[in-house]
Parts: sequence; C-alpha cells; structure tokens
Amino acid sequence: MSIIDDRKEAIRNEYGFFGSPQELFEYIILKNKMAEPLAKELKTEDNLVKGCVSSLWLATTFQDGRCYFKSDADSVITRGIAELVCSMYDGLTPQEVLDFDPAFLEELGINAHLTPNRRNGLSQLCKKIADFAKNYI
Repeated sequence: MSIIDDRKEAIRNEYGFFGSPQELFEYIILKNKMAEPLAKELKTEDNLVKGCVSSLWLATTFQDGRCYFKSDADSVITRGIAELVCSMYDGLTPQEVLDFDPAFLEELGINAHLTPNRRNGLSQLCKKIADFAKNYI
C-alpha cells in the first residue's frame, strides 16, 4: 500500500461512517475547533486563497523534500474542510501531492453538500496546494 492509499483509508475510517451530512459537518467543525489557528503573520495576502467566499489562508513550507500545509479561515466550516484537506497532503513529496486526486473527497460526500461558492473555494485550495507542489518537481 502506498502512503496515499494509507491516507485515504485513514480518512475513510475517520469520516466515512456518518449517517447524515449534518453529522459529518458537525464532526468536521468540532474536530477542527481544537486545531491550532494560523499565526497572524501567516495571514497575508499571498497566503489568501482566492475564490473563496470566506477568508481562507494557506501557509506552505517545503523542507527535506516534503510539502507542509497549514490553514485557517474565518468560517468554521471552511476552516474544518481546509484542515481536512491540509491533513491529506501534509508531509507528502511534491509528486505524491500531485498524485493524490482531491476528487477523493467526493467519496465522503463533502462536495455534494457544499454550496457552489464553498465548492469553488475547496477547488481553489486544492489548486493552490498543487501549484505549490509543482514548484518543487
């Protein structure tokens, strides 16, 4: 099994058993309320994800051949979903980031229950992550 398969399995095990979209989003919100907020100095215009209705920041670093991602948002739902996405890609090599198709989130039913604006924000977040990884290929 690859690291991507391992991540998918872990995410399925954690998020894939909810009986309703409301339960899934309540869990995402609850779990990520405990996440450490992004430092103020990282909430810059350069780190802002364009195309998202709420303010969403993505801070990226590259160290020892791996990509690292942290996020924060002014909306709890956006923040929770962004944290989930960052956890999918955090610590992967640039090639692994590019090989991990974000369409995987559709398996969990997340995309189906987002407004078009939030889906666009999620898409822009994934694009920004992929663009960062491409810089190190």
